[in-house]
Amino acid sequence: MLVVEEFHGTQVTQQRVEMVERKGTGHPDQICDCIMDSISVALSQAYLSEFGTILHHNIDKGLLAAGRVQMRFGGGEVIEPMELTIGDRATFSMAGREIPVHDIAVAAAKNWISRNLRHVDPERHVRYRLKLAPGSLELTDIFARPGEVRGANDTSAAVGYYPLSPTEHAVLTLERELNSARFKTLFPETGEDVKVMGLRNGDELDLTVAMPLLAERIRSEREYFERKQAVDTAMREFLEQGCRGFGRVQVHYNTLDQAGRGLAGVYLSLLGTSAEDADSGQVGRGNRVNGLIPIARAIGTEAAAGKNPMSHVGKIYNVLSHRMAREICKSVAGVQGSYIMLLSRIGEPVDRPQMASAQLVMEPGRSVTEVEGEVREVMQRQLAGITEFCQALARGDFPVC
Repeated sequence: MLVVEEFHGTQVTQQRVEMVERKGTGHPDQICDCIMDSISVALSQAYLSEFGTILHHNIDKGLLAAGRVQMRFGGGEVIEPMELTIGDRATFSMAGREIPVHDIAVAAAKNWISRNLRHVDPERHVRYRLKLAPGSLELTDIFARPGEVRGANDTSAAVGYYPLSPTEHAVLTLERELNSARFKTLFPETGEDVKVMGLRNGDELDLTVAMPLLAERIRSEREYFERKQAVDTAMREFLEQGCRGFGRVQVHYNTLDQAGRGLAGVYLSLLGTSAEDADSGQVGRGNRVNGLIPIARAIGTEAAAGKNPMSHVGKIYNVLSHRMAREICKSVAGVQGSYIMLLSRIGEPVDRPQMASAQLVMEPGRSVTEVEGEVREVMQRQLAGITEFCQALARGDFPVC
């Protein structure tokens, strides 16, 4: 069922207070999400290569337990490595042929770490614990049933929206800048564990940023605060150039710091992530699939990372709802904003949701009745192309972390 109606709530940009969070590349929760999804992509491609189809798997349970380090100004040592638990279900064999699931999972995890965490050695700094087992007969059977489109393996709802608010855009772009190759070249002493919390109160934007400096590049407390000031200045310059539409923008960087307390008063990291000794991570506690944790928006509860890209609506509908909302806004004249809600029923084909609802924010003087037909066409076209969309998910074309 498709329903198109006007959005009757208060738009987030019209609310006095808005809060938005973004966890960056090296945050323990983000690490878990990205690694588990990388494993799902690797398994999907292995299944395709060996069997010509993607088989049942859900690698959406993961825990990164913090290790222990000993730090000093100028360096330090890893005392106990981090431990990554990779869990849930996978298909280990079909028609007498086996797939080395554990080897594929560990290789994918190590590859992601190597590409994204400059100072973490995936061989020395991380231990791997695998708790993967075959799936239940009924859920596995979804992949043996005829038909190109798989049945949903869960009854689940998802919500997506477009466009981002100015606050959401500012939070997202700031974290991406801080973890960009350009910024790391300018400030190689900064780690990847970035967290940005944005608070808009009226037209004033207040940003709180956490990002460690690397112990091996900081030789004293004095140097820490000198480099911190340089990073702070660069952040402010970036926001002045790209953060428009606010009456005032303030940045607060590493606010737990306190001069005169030595190592206890500064945010240093040996490996660039707090998972080295301070904070563990878990799948589903990080960003939504659009890269944000938008407190003022309706958000789903599913952890998309690692879920099967062909049958698990917790991944498929979460990503699709945002893409559907975006296409409606981009292609249908008169629509300023769109909220999409998708609901599956377990066992029903994923291209036939129990409910697909579009709530539209219209331009002044325009009505939903004028555009309802066009919006329905967009939604129907997206659902009709869901097989190709799922295959793109399986290739990792649409990142979910």
